[in-house]
Amino acid sequence: MQTIFHLDMDAFFVSVEELYDPSLKGRPVVVGGRPNERGVVAAASYAARKFGVHSAMPLRQAYKLCPQALFVDGHPDRYREYSERIYKILGRFSPRLEMASIDEAYLDLTGCERLLGPPLQAAHRLHEAVAQETCLACSIGIGTTRLIAKVASDQAKPNGILWVLSGAERDFLAPLEIRKIPGIGKVTEQNLHRMGIRTVADLAEARPDFLEGEFGLWGAAMAGKARGEDAGGWFEAPVGAHEDPKSVSHETTFSRDATDARLLEATLVRLSEMVGRRLREYGLHGRTVELKLRYSDFSTITRAHTLEQATQLDTVILEAALDLFRENRSRNRPVRLLGVKVSNLSHEPGQLALLYRERQEKWQRALAAADRLRDRYGERSVELAGGLEHSWRERVHENPAGLPSKKPRPK
Repeated sequence: MQTIFHLDMDAFFVSVEELYDPSLKGRPVVVGGRPNERGVVAAASYAARKFGVHSAMPLRQAYKLCPQALFVDGHPDRYREYSERIYKILGRFSPRLEMASIDEAYLDLTGCERLLGPPLQAAHRLHEAVAQETCLACSIGIGTTRLIAKVASDQAKPNGILWVLSGAERDFLAPLEIRKIPGIGKVTEQNLHRMGIRTVADLAEARPDFLEGEFGLWGAAMAGKARGEDAGGWFEAPVGAHEDPKSVSHETTFSRDATDARLLEATLVRLSEMVGRRLREYGLHGRTVELKLRYSDFSTITRAHTLEQATQLDTVILEAALDLFRENRSRNRPVRLLGVKVSNLSHEPGQLALLYRERQEKWQRALAAADRLRDRYGERSVELAGGLEHSWRERVHENPAGLPSKKPRPK
């Protein structure tokens, strides 16, 4: 029987901000941007949550619910630093470790009882280590599957530990609202409600063939999740198993619709840098560069170009992205969002011509040095010159680069 831990930091971004500014403690705080911006809430303090503010909510809606809240842009470099500290602590407890995001992780502690003690004792040791070494609070769920552990950590919040014993999984899940099952979002919840399914017990009693008929493969996965199984997306691979991404992308929504070509192209520079950095973290090269362009009326176009050779270089990605932008942008139409994605990934760049290989190797060395400087001094410490034309603020809720456990794995 497996012993899986899910550790989730409590209001992580807010808690890190409080370390640097203790006056924030106990007050309603929203991290993610200013209330008049288009961004979303990255994190809300528990004082703000009492007013209905939650992560992924538009900032403007959060302000309507809690106008007295303190809205903070956030400091992504600080969050990466603390995420790295947490990762190192977790690595002392188990090598079978997977960072699910910047502030949550799974650990497989199966067979570690002789070294760490029973699961509850090990969880208390981990909980104490995180608190002592980071001054941050976390919640830990323990279960026989990742799904059970994740739901348990959510139920343990804030600053708690919950162990669901083997055999008690269904009883634990039964009274919970279906939204507590990871992967069930607002739309699926509404569809299930129309079918009379409101709790996990209701979902477990529904026939799997009925759910599959209504929702396809996701319906079959939901039936398994209702029984506490690691069914469907996110949970199929063992903890710590390395799976390469199918694509790497970054996008940003402007606080105000943009028409200035210099601003738009400077934004593409920064997005291309971020994509290239993450490709190098994964040890991957990509051949297909895709541009995402959304106008103020929400009409969206995507255009892609396939390169002759796979790359992980910012400059090559940028050149393709700029060409796509210049060829496809409708001039004078205000732009709401820009995105850059690279797909068609592999671990090798392919056979290169001699001159191109020498040029690529020079850039590879230069960007590797830049990545090391960013690791040490922050993401803004080194940038391509084209990105300096206009100021750039990394949004907290966007996929960050420089995370622990995203370095290339040995082949």
